Amino acid sequence: MSTATEPPIVAPGYDSATVTEKITEVVLKRPTGLGWICGFALAFALLMVLNFAIGWLLIRGIGIWGVNIPVGWGFAIVNFVWWIGIGHAGTFISAILLLLHQDWRTSINRFAEAMTLFAVACAGLFPLLHLGRPWVFFWLLPYPDTMGLWPQWRSPLVWDVLAVSTYLTVSLLFWYVGLIPDLATMRDRAQRRAVQLIYGVMALGWRGSARHWKRFQCTYILLAGLATPLVLSVHSVVSVDFAVAIVPGWHSTVFPPYFVAGAIFSGFAMVLTLVIPVRRIYALEDFITIKHLENCAKIMLATGLMVAHGYGIEAFMAWYSDDRFDIYVTLNRILGPYAPAWWVLIFCNVIVPQALWFKKIRTRPVALFVIALLVNVGMWTERYVIVVTSLHRDFLPSSWGFYSATRWDWMTFIGSFGLFLCLLFLFLRLLPALSITEMRELVWKQKEGGK
Repeated sequence: MSTATEPPIVAPGYDSATVTEKITEVVLKRPTGLGWICGFALAFALLMVLNFAIGWLLIRGIGIWGVNIPVGWGFAIVNFVWWIGIGHAGTFISAILLLLHQDWRTSINRFAEAMTLFAVACAGLFPLLHLGRPWVFFWLLPYPDTMGLWPQWRSPLVWDVLAVSTYLTVSLLFWYVGLIPDLATMRDRAQRRAVQLIYGVMALGWRGSARHWKRFQCTYILLAGLATPLVLSVHSVVSVDFAVAIVPGWHSTVFPPYFVAGAIFSGFAMVLTLVIPVRRIYALEDFITIKHLENCAKIMLATGLMVAHGYGIEAFMAWYSDDRFDIYVTLNRILGPYAPAWWVLIFCNVIVPQALWFKKIRTRPVALFVIALLVNVGMWTERYVIVVTSLHRDFLPSSWGFYSATRWDWMTFIGSFGLFLCLLFLFLRLLPALSITEMRELVWKQKEGGK
């Protein structure tokens, strides 16, 4: 509902018909332009880099990576935690803000949900490749094999498999159920018979009857209720992978809330990184307004302050515990061989987000885009610092080592962007990036509130 002091969520002048037309024409009528083809070609090239790196990994083993003793966790775990974190914003926007009746989520929830699925798909690759024998990944699943053996429940790998697979399943169901009415709209507006059949099959026979709407609303809200605790649980499980170890710098009870705040922080940064160019390219400024960007920036600021508080708590607890190993790890991060990475994360995650206190910054897409990019860099660097600096110097100086990523580490990481972007380009070309049903409802509510 709009007021005199609050800008409308959707630009005025739209009704249900024009909303439907504007969103569907992006897929059904807009030709595949040279920009989309070039972007997809670049993403596909990166995907081929990933395939080549994985193929060589399967031939030669994880010795081609930079992992060693004592740094047994390297880029694979860093990238896994980073990609999982990016996937949190979609569920937060879709589920939690839906339950809190925040109408501004409507313009970006579909896009954020898709981003979640693609990020989780990228994240799932890394722990499987890190197994060393990824072709027997099913040994991690909770079933007794022919020898009557069960998975080792004390292994964090098993926790990750259960947490990530649950998160992916619920997120996929939530995304698809929300798509069903829109797929029926695409079916009804498509001109070619083959396209009608494809969207018709995907719409599962939706006809928009009262019975259909009742079941849809019930299912959608139940899935939102299921997805909400997953926002907290999934990254908490990932953080416990570290916290259960006795390694200084990891063994901390602050990790679960600290990791969850960081996940939402990086997730909203990625949402802004993608939404800002997409709204411009597809002329969606009337639907994805400055208000949406500003609200995302406010959440980034709030979660960024939580992350900064987590950094302070880590340092304080190391001093307060008077544990010389924890104190050493903290000082080593600041002054040791990986100090540049630590200062980069402080700059990107603590200093840069402070610009979001100013409304002029929050309402300027270019400035938000730059800040979001820096936050993404900072959050990846944070995971790198957490993983590597805690491992490269063990309790005994004889066990000290140095970790340096190889070209195969970098090729796998950069190639994962190819997988993410390929899925994103296909999504934008084949499915409505905005929820038609919810946008029509929002426009109606906005008009009713303006009377």
